[in-house]
Amino acid sequence: MKGQERYRQAKQIIPGGTQLLSKRPELYLPERWPAYYARAKGVEVWDLDGNRFIDMMSTAIGGCPLGFADDDVNAAVKTAIDLGSATSLNCHEEVDLAELLVELHPWAEMVRFGRSGGEAMAIAVRIARAATGRDCVAICGYHGWHDWYLAANLASDTALDGHLLPGLSPAGVPRALAGTTLPFHFGNDAELDGILRAHGTELAAVVMEPVRYEDPQPGYLESVKRRAHAAGAVFVLDEITAAWRTNLGGSHLRLGVVPDVAVFAKALGNGFPIAAIVGTRAVMDAAQKTFISSTNWTERTGPAAALSTIQKMRATNAQHTMIAMGTRVQQVWRDAATEYDLRIEVHGLPPLTGFGFEKDTTAVLATLFTQEMLERGFLACPSFYATSAHTNAHVDSYAAACRAAFASVRAALASGEPESKLKGPVAHRGFARLT
Repeated sequence: MKGQERYRQAKQIIPGGTQLLSKRPELYLPERWPAYYARAKGVEVWDLDGNRFIDMMSTAIGGCPLGFADDDVNAAVKTAIDLGSATSLNCHEEVDLAELLVELHPWAEMVRFGRSGGEAMAIAVRIARAATGRDCVAICGYHGWHDWYLAANLASDTALDGHLLPGLSPAGVPRALAGTTLPFHFGNDAELDGILRAHGTELAAVVMEPVRYEDPQPGYLESVKRRAHAAGAVFVLDEITAAWRTNLGGSHLRLGVVPDVAVFAKALGNGFPIAAIVGTRAVMDAAQKTFISSTNWTERTGPAAALSTIQKMRATNAQHTMIAMGTRVQQVWRDAATEYDLRIEVHGLPPLTGFGFEKDTTAVLATLFTQEMLERGFLACPSFYATSAHTNAHVDSYAAACRAAFASVRAALASGEPESKLKGPVAHRGFARLT
């Protein structure tokens, strides 16, 4: 297994083994996950041993809504490269992209760009702090790796555990930032009200994901916005994960809520690095009062990829395909669970969905599911990010493999020792140091 051999080498020279925690093999199938790809197209991935897999999991951690190596996006990027990806002047495509994003978001007036999601959130928070002259930020959801966010865990080691990734360590984050990032849980008005009472006059922004696992109750986001504004804080929506999957331009448009700032990345460039911070002039113009600047934010391929991706998603109604594929996959899980008398809980919006096995055996059974699916030619775990490159034929073959995998899970439970059916260790959960 060349991928695992290469990964063992990587762990000796790359701290943590991978650049992205979510691509760490130990999270899926320790000692057996392919780890590296040689090439990819659509939803197909070939590993270093030449094995072909159908990606029915995160599809580049949500980064490729049109599928891997989309011909049109690749062509736009190749043209940008041939014309020169970077010079001493600026690329005009960033103006074209800013105009397109403002067109898609009529409430917005100005745009800044970055190249990754966490970076873009750091930019958004810096702008909000500059606009208000305040330091504290209330957060709900997962917003990246930067100091401003991980500062929440300086107050409590578990403060961020309910925000997607448990165990995030604040090691290396200055302790002077303790108390500047204040978490509240989605839908919990009491937690947010407590933050506003204690820190309202210090609050620069309320930052949250508008949706992840399910839509908010009607009026909830508007209520958070009203309370943020009453405290003099900027209302920031992190659309990095949710955007583009249920409608063109972001879930907040579908939900009918208008933020002061919205942040996009991941799906924006269909695998190419590009992020956008979109907002009102009153807030965004504060970027001119603080230093926010980077050489690689001026390169050409990111804006070119984003323009092509948005234009193709608009022309093909890509989000409709993603919704349809996700809906079918959710039904596949439910049908297989019913057939083999397994208790599962399906969660999430159709294009961004997942399921969980019964709680006392979740980690073992999730690992077994991944093991069984890999042997049947699928990159799969108990989650699925749909793309417009997924087809009914892919879902049909996935359904057959799922039935077989669920049958193996049922047999493992019946044996009384499900862990004995694994061919390696149980998958890790959350953030942990590798040894």
